[in-house]
Amino acid sequence: MLRAMSRNIVFVAPFPTDVTYRFVRACRTLPGIKLLGVMHTPPKGRDNKLFDDRVRVENPMNTADLIAGVTELRRRWGQPDRIICILENMQTQVAEVREHFGVPGTSREVAELFRDKSRMKAALNKAGLPTAKNRTLRGMSDVKAFVGEVGFPIVIKPLAGLGSKSTFRVGSLAEATRIIEGLGVSEKNPVLGEEFLSGREFSFETITVGGKPQVHSISTYHPTCLDAVENPWIQWCCVLPRDISGPEFDPIRPVGFGAIKALGLQDGMTHMEWFQRKDGSVAIGEIAQRPAGANISIMNCYAHDVDLYRAWCRAVVDGQFDKPWERKWAVGTAFLRGMGRGRVAGATGIGDVHRMFGKAICEAKIPTVGAPKSDSYEGDGYVVVRDAKTENVKEMLNTIINTVHIYYSA
Repeated sequence: MLRAMSRNIVFVAPFPTDVTYRFVRACRTLPGIKLLGVMHTPPKGRDNKLFDDRVRVENPMNTADLIAGVTELRRRWGQPDRIICILENMQTQVAEVREHFGVPGTSREVAELFRDKSRMKAALNKAGLPTAKNRTLRGMSDVKAFVGEVGFPIVIKPLAGLGSKSTFRVGSLAEATRIIEGLGVSEKNPVLGEEFLSGREFSFETITVGGKPQVHSISTYHPTCLDAVENPWIQWCCVLPRDISGPEFDPIRPVGFGAIKALGLQDGMTHMEWFQRKDGSVAIGEIAQRPAGANISIMNCYAHDVDLYRAWCRAVVDGQFDKPWERKWAVGTAFLRGMGRGRVAGATGIGDVHRMFGKAICEAKIPTVGAPKSDSYEGDGYVVVRDAKTENVKEMLNTIINTVHIYYSA
């Protein structure tokens, strides 16, 4: 009787990051569950009490370690009903754990399609969806052949990369040689070469239930993510326009929905990078089976006045989507970064921004003096603003990035 009233939900949350625990807290609000954690480092403070039970594993990236952790939880509480995780670089391992225990959820085959960019592009192309031209590169002979097809510049990235990390724009054979050698590319360690897509860069997010997208969102980057990675001093912005219903975005909707069908996702969230060329045509950069980063998940909460974190939990735990979403606001984030290296020595302009836009600021993370400069393109802090008009949000973001200055010291 008790078993029928409570479901065992295993949440793989290896490290206590703010983003991960926003989803853990949301999962805790679901009725009729026992929340069980698999982790390497436990959280502190009130988050320490979110789980009904938890186990520690030495290497959370290793499938065998995860299986051992879930085995112990099963010994204590019985068969898990769901095993979930938000991290892109763990989706394949978690899918393997699900299959080991016979637990419903995204299969290993689907998880691998999302992770392996070469297989992903092949599946998308087979479905007739537009992507950047690409080739698996195992050495400089492959690079030369690919450049012969598409010309320079090209993009070189890991087959199973995360966001824009370890992604390089390459403009010559000399540059390509340095990168191929530096990455240790070989037959056993290939990378992906892609046509460099020029134009406007966007993202396309969905919550999917039963294989059908229930809601979608579109955001824009200023400048592109690759520009932000290549220039670690740029204070860049991400914007969710209030109105995404018009003809400007009509070409991408069938492409975004088609990608989910082609890759076979049933329940969960996706984050797709895409480009609009100068001629108006669109192409998929890549798509991930996870909630979006770069504050896009946070901004969708504010744009729709909903709890996106709980919506993800409802999708992956219950296979449900609660209600239609109304896009009520335009929302944007300014990511705070500066020139130089070392540790954050100080920041100016924070008070000015608060005085100018205090009522429009949804949340902010102020750079921490003494902290090492972040190696993430998301920077050392951010400011999230919203307004009923998209142009007002863009103007606020432009003022913020020209007002706030971050300084570093060795």
